[in-house]
Amino acid sequence: MSTTQDRPVGHLPTSLSPSRASDFMQCPLLYRFRVIDRLPEKPSAAATRGTLVHAVLERLFDAPAVERTPPRAKSLVPGQWDRLLASRPELAELFEGDEGGERLAGWLGEVESLVERWFSLEDPTRLEPAEREMFVETELESGLRLRGVIDRVDVAPSGEVRIVDYKTGKAPRPEYSEGALFQMNFYALVIWRLRKVVPRRLQLVYLGSGDVLTFDPVPADLERVERKLLALWEAIRLATESGDWRPRPTKLCGWCDHRAVCPEFGGTPPVYPLSVSPAGSSDDGQGRMGPDQV
Repeated sequence: MSTTQDRPVGHLPTSLSPSRASDFMQCPLLYRFRVIDRLPEKPSAAATRGTLVHAVLERLFDAPAVERTPPRAKSLVPGQWDRLLASRPELAELFEGDEGGERLAGWLGEVESLVERWFSLEDPTRLEPAEREMFVETELESGLRLRGVIDRVDVAPSGEVRIVDYKTGKAPRPEYSEGALFQMNFYALVIWRLRKVVPRRLQLVYLGSGDVLTFDPVPADLERVERKLLALWEAIRLATESGDWRPRPTKLCGWCDHRAVCPEFGGTPPVYPLSVSPAGSSDDGQGRMGPDQV
């Protein structure tokens, strides 16, 4: 068994974001690999495309309203790609061997098409966002810290708040929309706790299919989300202390970078990097993992 001296460095979970909460609900072992072990993952063309589209739409609002046009937006794509590549050089791996640049050109063309489609769904000349790429963080009464980044926050003259999230994929069928609504309700809960106002509208803009989905939450909706997050955090706490992270195989496993170390595919996870507590030894509350972990 590994001793304390040779145990690899691990990272205690200290907060929840929509992405990490979704990871745990999808597969607890995936959550462990990403949050505690922090195993490296290969860059994804789809995820990077989404990051670039978000950057372009954010920067477009720097221009005066009358200049927020499709040509202007598409002209931002090359520069934003250069900035992204400078901050994350590993993204160059996506186009290794593309000597003539055809793959890169086609990929950037896809980004331009997604950006252009946005103009058929919203009119940026009539929008003045209160916030763009807004980092939010709050601590619930339980001690659970919630954090995330909201694509856009619009505030009406009446004070009503709209939270907007851009998706570069296609809108899910109604029976599969729960995940996206969970993310938006997560953000709505954080805004409610921070500003003491329930957002009037949650809006998902799907650039891949040209759909706009909206949901108008009420306090009861957000209270249910809060209870769900507390239960989720309790499950994460128990798994962290016991070291028992169960894989949950789904169709999404085919896109996972960690199959080589996943028991479902014959792999062996890395040595668990945190101390393991005997079952039932902790009486810690739902929110904090420990007094020094908030």
